[in-house]
Amino acid sequence: MPKQRIGLWLIGAKGGVATTVMTGLAALSRQAIEPIGLVTALEPFTQLDLVDCAEIVVGGHDIRPGRLADEARRMWTDSRAIAPELLDDAADFFAAVESRLRPGTIIAAGDKICELADPSVVSIVETPRQAIDRVQRDIENFAQAEKLRHVVVVNLSSTEPTPTLPFPTHWSELKKLLDNPLTCPLPASSLYALAAFFAGASYINFTPSTGATPEAIQQCAIEHKAAHAGCDGKTGETLLKSVLAPMFAARNLDVMSWVGHNIFGNMDGRVLDDPRNKATKVRSKDHLLASILGYPPQTHVSIEYIRSLGDWKTAWDHVHFRGFLGTPMTFQFIWQGCDSILAAPLVIDLARLVERAHRAGEKGALQWLACFFKSPIGVDEQDFSKQGTLLETWATTHARTNAANESSPA
Repeated sequence: MPKQRIGLWLIGAKGGVATTVMTGLAALSRQAIEPIGLVTALEPFTQLDLVDCAEIVVGGHDIRPGRLADEARRMWTDSRAIAPELLDDAADFFAAVESRLRPGTIIAAGDKICELADPSVVSIVETPRQAIDRVQRDIENFAQAEKLRHVVVVNLSSTEPTPTLPFPTHWSELKKLLDNPLTCPLPASSLYALAAFFAGASYINFTPSTGATPEAIQQCAIEHKAAHAGCDGKTGETLLKSVLAPMFAARNLDVMSWVGHNIFGNMDGRVLDDPRNKATKVRSKDHLLASILGYPPQTHVSIEYIRSLGDWKTAWDHVHFRGFLGTPMTFQFIWQGCDSILAAPLVIDLARLVERAHRAGEKGALQWLACFFKSPIGVDEQDFSKQGTLLETWATTHARTNAANESSPA
């Protein structure tokens, strides 16, 4: 059944993940590529009446200067990750999105991110409440101009430092602080989340930044009947940890230490070169082992910016464990992948699934999307297979509902 189009509003629209999402949507819409990497291309998700990729209209915010198409081209010139003909074929798509881009906010985003901002963005002086109002208007104007049924906002911007100010427990207390930048604890990612909720949009935090994680902001989402999910997309090394750690637990092998070294050279790596931003990412990557194993092994996670690597990420992990008779053994693996190529299909999946949940009247944190994230909101389970069961159970239930509705007489 044809549907009215939906909007995909990307925060950090000029970044590698965002431009890869756009390139993919353009190619999928004209059936120029296979849907490899898309979870929603599998059963039972194909039975969910999900929005088609051709029905997704893209807009967004960014703080950096430069043309969108030029930034997208870096995925070939810097990283050799996307074939230039796919980028050429997406030229009209990029031009259309460029016309819908609006300046973002850098409030409490950290010094490293502010260094990347265009002077026109730096010159914007506003309170957190004014930033929320401005972003909200941008989303609402986008929906109205494009005649969209719903908008899904996805945060793909660079990782922020962890906020230092305390968060009030209740939304009624937090919203009183929005007029004072000196006492408001909210970073930009949280302002985007609130703007999305106020605009009637859904919100996905694909980054380890604060976003909608504070309890007071989650209360706001419920109040506005908004669905959200996050945080920090699980695409590489941490994905493998969530698959491999249950194996050690199931075989009663004692993991004594797990060390992971990560090197990559994209914009996120450049931002994570700042220790304050890096600390946020490391915390997101390092917490799941104790949850899965039932005890905290000695761990170490390092992230280093190596400019020449571009969007390619290498992770080397060393696992030291004990077996029968206390004999120590070692397991090592190397993960090499293109960061944006791994992330982009998951962003498309999440947008389609969250829109479907919104259509079903769901609100608040969508816990059944836990398998997509390193730090899923409201979910303690970190075992990837068990998280996957949550997703498949939700999909199967809604697929049955679709089938029942289609078989019912009009």
